[in-house]
Amino acid sequence: MAELPVPELPSPLSRCSGRFTISTLLGSDEGARAPYAPTDGSGCDSAHPTQLSGSTLCSRTFGYNTVDVVPAYEHYADSKDGGDAGKGRPSLADLHSILKPDPGRLHAPVSDPQRSNGLPDAGSEEADGEPGKDPAPEPVRFGWVKGVMIRCMLNIWGVILYLRLPWITAQAGIALTWLIILMSVTVTTITGLSISAISTNGKVKSGGTYFLISRSLGPELGGSIGLIFAFANAVAVAMHTVCFAETVRDLLLEHNSLIVDPTNDIRIIGVVTVTVLLGISLAGMEWEAKAQILFFLVILVSFINYLVGTVIPATVEKQSKGFFSYRADIFAQNFVPNWRGPEGSFFGLFSIFFPSATGILAGANISGDLKDPAVAIPKGTLMAIFWTTMSYLVLSATIGSCVVRDASGSLNDSVVVGSTDCEGLACAFGWNFTACTQQQSCRYGLSNYYQSMSMVSGFGPLITAGIFGATLSSALACLVSAPKVFQCLCKDQLYPLIGFFGKGYGRNSEPIRGYMLTYVIAVGFILI
Repeated sequence: MAELPVPELPSPLSRCSGRFTISTLLGSDEGARAPYAPTDGSGCDSAHPTQLSGSTLCSRTFGYNTVDVVPAYEHYADSKDGGDAGKGRPSLADLHSILKPDPGRLHAPVSDPQRSNGLPDAGSEEADGEPGKDPAPEPVRFGWVKGVMIRCMLNIWGVILYLRLPWITAQAGIALTWLIILMSVTVTTITGLSISAISTNGKVKSGGTYFLISRSLGPELGGSIGLIFAFANAVAVAMHTVCFAETVRDLLLEHNSLIVDPTNDIRIIGVVTVTVLLGISLAGMEWEAKAQILFFLVILVSFINYLVGTVIPATVEKQSKGFFSYRADIFAQNFVPNWRGPEGSFFGLFSIFFPSATGILAGANISGDLKDPAVAIPKGTLMAIFWTTMSYLVLSATIGSCVVRDASGSLNDSVVVGSTDCEGLACAFGWNFTACTQQQSCRYGLSNYYQSMSMVSGFGPLITAGIFGATLSSALACLVSAPKVFQCLCKDQLYPLIGFFGKGYGRNSEPIRGYMLTYVIAVGFILI
């Protein structure tokens, strides 16, 4: 390759011995370009900068240490002469975005290069806000206890805990009931570990389960699962509300105070209840969190009330219903299964109990409202699974040690201990339930009375309050989760005609339109 012509240099600068060969831009005062290429191994010794003090060439080229021509600055300057504002190059986020921003406004215009003082533009203060006006308040953020653990525990606990778990214990026995609980928890724990792995593998934004799935498995799976998950949570609002309404209806029926009739009372109470829950949700996440804490305290009080009731000596009325406090022989009899009815099978009872172990995604669904989702989601979810599992195991073991399977509830069935015409475990405690057991007409006992937990407790109305807290907290959690997930799905615009519901309001970007849609779906299923 032919060498470029070398300009004639003064004799003192023509030879600078050194290790580097340097090319630089030498130009006249008018900015003309003139290349320089060393010949005969000439160069500048950058290892001895003291030798360069008298060399204009070495002084101008020392520090480049390259054989490439230095780029001309004027080729990269942002000129605005002639009214050309210039167009910024799109960033990687702009290229990946499915939105269609104005190509002429991908970035803010570069500041005028003539402004060398570094001061902001005159209109920057007005752009940020009016002078003297307070800045916008920070959004509410929750930690792992208040934002994830309590929320998941409330969503896991439900009406099955109070009404069905004692009946499952009577059917499957304490041993198989524990096995059913542990099998269900194993499934939810694996799911919780998977969610924890995804949430700790990158930045987690709002969108909850949909965000985690779509960013890990792709928008195809995430979009389909997210849409179904949001709809399922909206329907779950109706289901939990109906459970609450049925409990209230039973109380009204017990006191002969029905509003219209048993069926329409459920609809009326359900619509009023879900409307109140909607008002709590629209008030903001801070008020919703306060309501959840209130429900949590009510459930804890109901648990303590139940445990205290198991150690209180049984009254005659409670004994007639099958409660005799802690007895080793009652524990031994209830330890083994006693299948009854069409649902009397292991997997039949497993299918009944398993829904009470779900609900572990309630904390992850509000990932956008957490201070540190990467820490809060794994820690809060796994702790919620642990504590709810312990509550299920303790409840099944304690009530299986105190209450017999069959009891008549009649005070006339008391007998003298040791009677020969009495059969069954209750005979040793002075009660003869043989007649109702043989005729299968017993109204009380673990196998027949769903309100056994209320009967055992120290104060029955507190158990009813616990049922209210469990159902309302689960309904409120689903009412918040469904719009949050659906909002993120709408913002990604994976489906047409749903972007209307993606708009957020307030400092927490509340999906008010999503709340209204969830409310309409819940009311529709309540009225069916």
